[in-house]
Amino acid sequence: MKKVSVGLIGYAFMGKAHSNAYRQVNAFFKTRVKPHMKVICGRNEKNVKEAAERYGWEEYATDWREVVDRKDIDLIDICTPGDSHHDIAIAAAEAGKVVFCEKPLANTLKETQDMYKAVQKAKVIHMICHNYRKVPAVVLAHQLTQEGKLGTIYHFRGTYLQDWLVDPKFPRVWRLEKKRAGSGALGDIASHSLDLARYVVGEITEVSGALTTFVKERPLPSQPRKKGKVTVDDAIASVVRFENGALGTIEATRFATGRKNYNRFEINGSRGSVAFNLERLNELEVYFRDDADHLQGFRRILVTEARHPYFGAWWPPGHIIGYEHTFTHVVHDLMEAIAGDTLPTPNFEDGLKNQKVLDTIERSAKSKRWERVR
Repeated sequence: MKKVSVGLIGYAFMGKAHSNAYRQVNAFFKTRVKPHMKVICGRNEKNVKEAAERYGWEEYATDWREVVDRKDIDLIDICTPGDSHHDIAIAAAEAGKVVFCEKPLANTLKETQDMYKAVQKAKVIHMICHNYRKVPAVVLAHQLTQEGKLGTIYHFRGTYLQDWLVDPKFPRVWRLEKKRAGSGALGDIASHSLDLARYVVGEITEVSGALTTFVKERPLPSQPRKKGKVTVDDAIASVVRFENGALGTIEATRFATGRKNYNRFEINGSRGSVAFNLERLNELEVYFRDDADHLQGFRRILVTEARHPYFGAWWPPGHIIGYEHTFTHVVHDLMEAIAGDTLPTPNFEDGLKNQKVLDTIERSAKSKRWERVR
């Protein structure tokens, strides 16, 4: 079996998730190529060495440029904060590597455009890690809309709610610095709702958005007695219009007390509706108007049958999967794309389209009026 040598840049939360996916993919899926966990890279030598040992990487490094330049590396996987995506991705593309990048693709629209141009010019395979597209229930919802089972789509309602910033004493970590993170709830979690909206409904043409920051200053991690300015949004709310005429809402906040990772969407059409909640990842709520009168109403489908997307590789019906499996599905699709020399989805084009909408929401929040996506 052909092997693809991977260089993973970043070893924290996403580095751990991606590492697990590389370990698991060939144990469950019959992919035509196998990822070889060659080297993991991070700036802190002690921490990255420990990560290499824990996660199963053959080597570790502290300079991403050296990893990109290595002839024995085929794929560069970018799991760093957003401020470094641009330089790493472009260097990887110019070196002829497969480029796999966490979301959002970059911190600004200009950076995202540069990255997309780079992978196009180099003609390399590229992918963005919007892992929630790979939940079997979400893929089923996509299939139902594509097959016309819901009829004409009228509404998309997406919410992504967390509460980890409610305490004003929580430190000003890097995700609260615009220079490093690009944005707050907008890029961190609303980007997921946005990508799901595009995936299941279609392209967005116009938005009206609002951003707010509830806690303006927070203790500095290295100097708890001093405070630093929070330069990103804590919450975002937007109304969006889709190319197909549907009307939608996208809301995201890290101040929804009691909500830990509540990622939900509902789609309403002329013939039926579907609803998904990440906290009940193996389920899809469906409603069809064509059902007999005495069977009307939403019902729950347990999306764990072998015929359901991806599930045939896992367990018998009813034996549920979890968050980590979505990354395995992403890696599976990436490996299959490499084997077939094709472009997987979502890719950098999706990342660019997402960034255009995120940028438009920011413009709308400033202008306080509807803005066209351009």
